[in-house]
Amino acid sequence: MQFDEIPNSIRKPGSYIEFNRKLAVRSLPQNAQNMIIVAAMATDAVATPLLPYFVFSDAEAGAFFGKDTPAHLMTRAAITANPYVRLSVMGYKTTLPDYEVALLGIFAGDYQIIVIDSNTQTHLTVLRDHVDAAGHPLEQRGCIGVTASTGTLAATSTLTTALNGGRMTCAWVKNTSTDHKLVAAAYAAVIASEEDPARPLNHLTLKGVVPNAVTDRAGRMEQEVALTKGITPLEVGPGDKVQIVRAVTTYTKNETGAEDVSLLDLTSIRTLDFVRQAIKTRWDLRFPREKKTLRTKGKVRSETLDVLYKLEEAEIVENVEANQGGLLVEDSLFDVNRLDVTIPTDVVNGLHVLAGRIDMIL
Repeated sequence: MQFDEIPNSIRKPGSYIEFNRKLAVRSLPQNAQNMIIVAAMATDAVATPLLPYFVFSDAEAGAFFGKDTPAHLMTRAAITANPYVRLSVMGYKTTLPDYEVALLGIFAGDYQIIVIDSNTQTHLTVLRDHVDAAGHPLEQRGCIGVTASTGTLAATSTLTTALNGGRMTCAWVKNTSTDHKLVAAAYAAVIASEEDPARPLNHLTLKGVVPNAVTDRAGRMEQEVALTKGITPLEVGPGDKVQIVRAVTTYTKNETGAEDVSLLDLTSIRTLDFVRQAIKTRWDLRFPREKKTLRTKGKVRSETLDVLYKLEEAEIVENVEANQGGLLVEDSLFDVNRLDVTIPTDVVNGLHVLAGRIDMIL
């Protein structure tokens, strides 16, 4: 038995009991989605440039960043789409924003969804590189970048092809009168409304986004093409509401140029991020000061397996029993103080297509 606070060298008679909280938590961590907007504010705004502010209302954003500025209007769009969004806003005053500097200021922050007020390839590449860096295995702050396009399918596909990022998602609705940055803010807020990482966003409404004209609405085949190009099409549904068709990432090809659907759905990267968070949280709780022994290796495996089973109960991963043979805990070949763990993770897929056949009987 190992004690953390009671030393083995005690000589004075008595009864001594410490509290061990490392085994107390057996549940999965929460998956609150914190969103941040990076946008222009008024030159005379009271908010400090490049400092994130929690914002809870349209009026508050106007007071902080200046009325009718991008920071204010994007906040309004986000709150309209999701009144309960956990929202921070960071404003800048220059007309030539340095998004690299701005995003560096929040690199260590706890933000799962990031939106900027530009949708140019240059600026979105900066955002893509930022979310990739934050989600790196050495950083482990999984997040996504969100943008939107109101242009043509051709122009939008050029943009998403250039980004090709598994942590980037681009909504598309042609020629809506709602500015692209406001569409992006609304889309991001709707993503934030779903804390189950594996649950599809199909048919969720983007409140506040103005429906486009019937002549500008994407047809069935245009939507199919958009989805193959890493574009999330938006359509006008019942009640003249703009809604998500299927949320996908801009990632379509691997580094060799081969078609790759591993991160097609936005749910895939969000699920992987949550699985990593859940396992890391359990490891941090159980093994903060362990010795590397055979017993510890067994504990690491059993605790990891327990997390996977809980994730399966939550319908976030599946087939844990069938895949548990691939859960390996091994000594590192390069570091005597390290254990290497392989974690088979069969992510739950969204149900996007139901195909049926009607057999006519006379």
